[in-house]
Amino acid sequence: MPGFTRRDLLRSSAVSGLALSASAGFARSAWAHAEALAAASNATLPALAPREKLLFDFGWKFQFGNSIDPAKDLGFGYGQGDFAKTGDFDFAKVKFDDSKWRELNLPHDWAVELPFVHDEEQNSHGFKPVGRRYPETSVGWYRRTFDIPASDADRRIGIDFDGAFRDVLVWVNGCFIGRNDNGYAPFHFDITDFLAVGAKNCIVARVDASFGDGWFYEGAGIYRHVWLTKTDAVHLGKFESYARADLNGNASTISLGTQVRNDGTQAANARVVWKIVDAAGKTLATAEAAQQSIASDSSATFTATARLANPALWSVEAPNLYSTIVTVESAGKAIDAEQVTFGIRTVLFDAGRGFFLNGKPLKIQGTCNHQDHAGVGAALPDRLQYFRLAVLKEMGGNAVRTSHNMPTPEWVEACDRTGMMMMCETRQMSSNPEGMAQLEAMVKRYRNSPSIILWSIGNEEWQLQNEEAEQGAKIGATMVRRCHELDPTRVVSAAVNGDNSKGISDAFDIIGFNYNLKFPDEYHKKHPKMPVYGSETSSAIGTRGVYSTDPLRNTVNSYDGVVPWGETAEEWWQFYGTRDWMAGGFAWTGFDYRGEPTPYGWPSINSQFGIVDMCGFPKDNFYYYKAWWGQQPSLHLFPHWNWAGREGEPIKIWVYSNLDEVELFVNGVSAGSQKVPHLGHLEWTAKYQPGSIQARGSKDGKVVLTEKRETAGDPVSIKLTSDRSEIDANGEDIAILRVEALDKEGRPVPTASNLIGFKVSGEGKLIGVGNGDPNCQESDKEPKRSLFNGLAQLIVQSTKRPGEIHIEAVKEGWDGPELTPAKLTVVTRKVELRPQIR
Repeated sequence: MPGFTRRDLLRSSAVSGLALSASAGFARSAWAHAEALAAASNATLPALAPREKLLFDFGWKFQFGNSIDPAKDLGFGYGQGDFAKTGDFDFAKVKFDDSKWRELNLPHDWAVELPFVHDEEQNSHGFKPVGRRYPETSVGWYRRTFDIPASDADRRIGIDFDGAFRDVLVWVNGCFIGRNDNGYAPFHFDITDFLAVGAKNCIVARVDASFGDGWFYEGAGIYRHVWLTKTDAVHLGKFESYARADLNGNASTISLGTQVRNDGTQAANARVVWKIVDAAGKTLATAEAAQQSIASDSSATFTATARLANPALWSVEAPNLYSTIVTVESAGKAIDAEQVTFGIRTVLFDAGRGFFLNGKPLKIQGTCNHQDHAGVGAALPDRLQYFRLAVLKEMGGNAVRTSHNMPTPEWVEACDRTGMMMMCETRQMSSNPEGMAQLEAMVKRYRNSPSIILWSIGNEEWQLQNEEAEQGAKIGATMVRRCHELDPTRVVSAAVNGDNSKGISDAFDIIGFNYNLKFPDEYHKKHPKMPVYGSETSSAIGTRGVYSTDPLRNTVNSYDGVVPWGETAEEWWQFYGTRDWMAGGFAWTGFDYRGEPTPYGWPSINSQFGIVDMCGFPKDNFYYYKAWWGQQPSLHLFPHWNWAGREGEPIKIWVYSNLDEVELFVNGVSAGSQKVPHLGHLEWTAKYQPGSIQARGSKDGKVVLTEKRETAGDPVSIKLTSDRSEIDANGEDIAILRVEALDKEGRPVPTASNLIGFKVSGEGKLIGVGNGDPNCQESDKEPKRSLFNGLAQLIVQSTKRPGEIHIEAVKEGWDGPELTPAKLTVVTRKVELRPQIR
C-alpha cells in the first residue's frame, strides 16, 4: 500500500504418454541445468596482451580492528594526525609483523561469520553485530604483500575493487592512497608511483562496516573480487568502451566507441582498431578510427562503425554473444587492448501491447533478488551465481531485478550467458555527486550487457515520490538524462510504491508499480501512451515445508501466506499476466534473504518472501510459477503426508498444474477429478490416515504426469547429492551438496530435523552450510547443520591441486536413533588458472 513498506513493518517489528514424477526430480533438473551453465561460468576471457588483469584474491591476511579504540585498531586514529603525512603508516609496510593475522582468500564476508545477537535495532540486517554500537566487529583490516617485477618499470599499475562493504581506506607501502564510501560500486586507484619495482610491496585495506547503505543484510568486508591491472602509459579508459548494435532487417550496424588516456609525460600519437568476433573466435568485421595526438594527462575519444550481416540475436532461449577486441596502436605497435562482450537484440516496451524482445511479444516473468546466499553471506563464489540463476530458470523465470544496488559483475555476466533479462538498479536515488558517480559507474560498466533491458535509478523514495514532488522531479530528470547520455539504447525507470502521479516519476521512460493493484489500471486509463510494468510485486510469504501459520514458531503456511500490502502469487500474476498492455513484472523475491525477517522478528533472522529458501530449495509456490511460467507440462502436489498425531483430521491438499485435469487419490481411493483453472490451482480436503496421496494429471484425456506423497518412516540414513561430480581445481570453483534423511524404504523424510555433522578432506574445504530455516541460528561456517524439514546444504570449494574432495555426513549428538552415514567424492580436475598474483 502507498507509504507502507517492509521497512515500516520492521520498525513496528513485529511431455510424453508416460506417467512421470513431476517435481521429485527438481534437484536433478535444476542442477543439470546449472551443470550445463558451468562451462559458461568459466568463459570469461583474460585481458589481452600487453594489458595484464591479475586476480588479486588469494593469500590475504585479516584481523579485526575497532571503530572507537585506536589501541585496538593498529593505532589508527590516535591524535587525529593520521593523514598529516603521506607515508607514515607502519602497518602498511612490508616489514610489519602480521604473523598472528588470519589467512584467507577473497571474496570474504566477515558478518556471516559472526554470532547472532538479539538486538531489535539489527533486525533488518539479520541480527548480526555490525554497526556503530559494535565497534569490536565492525572494522576489518586486510593486508597482502606482493612482488612487482622490474619489467613493470614503465607501466601504469592500478588496483581495482569490484566492491567492498563499506567504507574503505587503502594504503600501499606505508602511503595513504585513497578511500571509498559505498558498498556496491567498484573503485580504482592508480598506485604506480607508490610501488617498489623489482621488489616486494604491501597493500592494506581498512574496511569499516559501521554504516550501511540499505535496510537489508549487506555483509561486511571485501566481498567481491580484487584485481591488479597493468597497462601502458597510453591506455584505454576504464569502462569507456562500448558496442551499440542497431538492427536493420537482416543486418546490424555496430556503433563503436572508446576513450584513450595518456598518463605519460609526453604527448602521444595513437589510433584505435576494432575486431568483432563470434563465440568461436571467428573474425566477422573490423573497423578503425584515425590517429590522434593525445596530450599528456588527457584523453581522446575514438569512434567507428562496423556492419554484421545476418547476426545471431541474443534472446532468453538463445543468448548469442559477440565480442569486440579494442586495440590501441602507436607507431604501428599494439600498446593496449581489451575485449568487450555484447549481444544484438531489440527491446521494446509498448504502452498498448506490452514487452517485445526481437520483435516478439514476451511477458517479463521476473523476480527481485538480494545478493546473499546461505553459508557464504554476500561473498558468493562465481559459480554460485550460475547455480542461483539455474534455480530461477527452472521455474520459468526470465528476468531478475538487482534489488537494490549495482550488481556484482559475475551476476550480470551470468545473465548475459544464460539468457536471463535484467532490471539493473543503482543504490542511491540522488543527483548528488555520490549518487551520480554510482549511477555513472553502473551504466558505463554494464551498458554492453544484452541481458539488461532497463535501468532503475532507485527504489521506494517516498519523499521524492510525494512529499517533495518538485524536488523528486528534478532529481529524477537529472539521473534519467545522464543515463540517456551514457546509453541512449535503454529506457530508464525506478521502483515506486505509489501511484506514479508526480515527483520522480515525471522523468521516467516507463512506469513501474510496487504493489497496490488498483494503481496500474487507473494510471493506464489516464496515460494510455506510457508503458507500464510491475517493478515489485507479490510479497507472498511462506516457510518451506510448513502448512500452518504459527506465530509462536514464526512460521507461515505454504498455501496462501502474504503480507498486508502484497498479493499471493496467483493474485499478482492473474493481474499482470492477463493484461496485454502490461509488460509483466518482478515478484518479491526469488530467494529468501538475510535480514528483514518478515513477517516476524526475533528469533527469525531472514525474510520469508522467497519463492525458494536461502539455499535455493523450492517452496511450494515455486511450482505455481513453473506451471504458468514454464513451457513444459507441470504437476505439483502438496503437502507431504506425514501427519502423526492428526489422524482423522482434515488436511488441505493443493495441486499446481498447467494440465487439463487432475484426479486425486487418497490411500488409493479417488477423491474426485477437477478441471485446472487458468492461472489458478486445485484444492481438496481429506482426513489424514497414514498411506499416500497421489495426483494424476491429464492432457487431452490421457494421464501424462503423476505425483505421489507417501507417509515416510523414521529417518535411518543420510543421503548426499552434489550438483556436480567434477569441478575445477582452481581454488575458486565449488560443489553444492544437498543433504537429506531417508527412511528404511529409501524415501525422503519431509519432517526430519536431525543434526548432521560434516567432514571434508582432500583437495577442498567447507566454506558454508545452510538449511533454509528462517529461524535457525546455527553457524553458517561450522561443519554441522540441522536438517530443516528434511533438507540441508553444504558448499565445498576446491584447492588449486587436482585430486578428490571427500565429504562425509554423520549424525551429530546423542539424541534419537543412529543414522547410517553418507560419503561422497567430488573430483577436482586440472585447469589453467586465471592470471593472478602469486
